[in-house]
Amino acid sequence: MKRMNETPAVVETGAAAKKATGYREAAGREKGLSRRRMRRGEIRPGTRWALVSGAGSGIGRCYARRLAELGYNLVLVGNRREPLEEVRNELAAACEGRDLRIIECDLAREEAARELFDRTQAEGLAIDVLINNAGMFSFLDMLHTPEERIRCIILLHDLTNTLLCRLYASEMARRGCGGYILNMSSYSQWMPWPGLALYSASKAYLRAFSVAFAKEVREHGIRVTAVSPAGVATDLYGLTPRWQRIGLRLGVLISADRCARAGLRALWRGRRSIVPDWWNRLWIPLCKVLPMWVLRPVRRFTMKFQK
Repeated sequence: MKRMNETPAVVETGAAAKKATGYREAAGREKGLSRRRMRRGEIRPGTRWALVSGAGSGIGRCYARRLAELGYNLVLVGNRREPLEEVRNELAAACEGRDLRIIECDLAREEAARELFDRTQAEGLAIDVLINNAGMFSFLDMLHTPEERIRCIILLHDLTNTLLCRLYASEMARRGCGGYILNMSSYSQWMPWPGLALYSASKAYLRAFSVAFAKEVREHGIRVTAVSPAGVATDLYGLTPRWQRIGLRLGVLISADRCARAGLRALWRGRRSIVPDWWNRLWIPLCKVLPMWVLRPVRRFTMKFQK
């Protein structure tokens, strides 16, 4: 027999049922997210912005992909639109729900940093992660280096990156929400060898600046990291895909994704400066003290590669 004091069940129908189902599904998703252990640097998808320069290829492309996977909306910056479009399409397919913007900009100009900053400000993009990755390689004796190349490398590696750090860090400090800045230096800073005078010097500046700047802005909750990789299997050095594969097998080169992974891991942990892979760190003292009698035969061999 039915008990008289039982409360009859409420039957949900129509729009009310759909609404209740939606609430239950959303609650389930939130519960699942809270139970899953989030990766270092991971955020709720689409809630913050990251800017990556040189995002059309190589390490920059890997930084963009990894940041999108962590939940960031992205501003992809480069001097050619076609590669940036390819990266955007790739990320749109792999990471749904991300806002992906493209800014075509030549950063090797005195006014480039201000133009890029003003563009993101005009679009209302609050940048929380800045990846200064854009760069150009030069392996050529200074006496043979064109004046325009000298100007472009110093502008791109040093002036533009310094101004971008200053502009975006000021905005991060004003918002009071902290932030992250990563600058791509190079292992060559410890290798002031013939042919690398310009490139190694420009990268040495960037690391020294990053380490000191990190100490200045730490009180604002902003972390700054300089990443100094040795050889990376990208097109930067003019190596063919075949030689890149050989370098990877021999351990002389590391993959672009491995470099990006190490860089972001150091950034999230608040490291001021890193050299990916421990064995590269072991060689730094030797690189500093190699005598000219060792470098002379190497120089004769490498002269044919200078360009």
